[in-house]
Amino acid sequence: MKKEWFSARDLVGLNGLPTSTQGIHGMARRQEWEKRRRVGVQGRAVEYHINSLPKMMKPALIIQEKSAEYLCASYHDPLLIWIESYKQLKDSEREQIISFIVREGMMAIISRLGPAREKSVNEGQCE
Repeated sequence: MKKEWFSARDLVGLNGLPTSTQGIHGMARRQEWEKRRRVGVQGRAVEYHINSLPKMMKPALIIQEKSAEYLCASYHDPLLIWIESYKQLKDSEREQIISFIVREGMMAIISRLGPAREKSVNEGQCE
């Protein structure tokens, strides 16, 4: 089986599981299923690992599994790669990355504006 993580929507109603996403999330909390944030989805969407699910689920999920080609297509999107990489950083590392991007971005903007733009900006300032 290639797919290891499943959203609540994937699990609704399978092999006696709850018939709503809220029910799935409630069962997951009670049974302490392993979870992670969903890749490429904004908000608090989560996925649950197959090894955390009740044992009766594996056969049903194998039957339902989508093709590997479809599953891997989204991993080539640079924005999704960036988002997933960013989520895995520690808070201090995130601060360093953001600081670097802002600093380098500002330097690039200033260099593109050039000396003529700096002069006109300085002339417009109040003394």
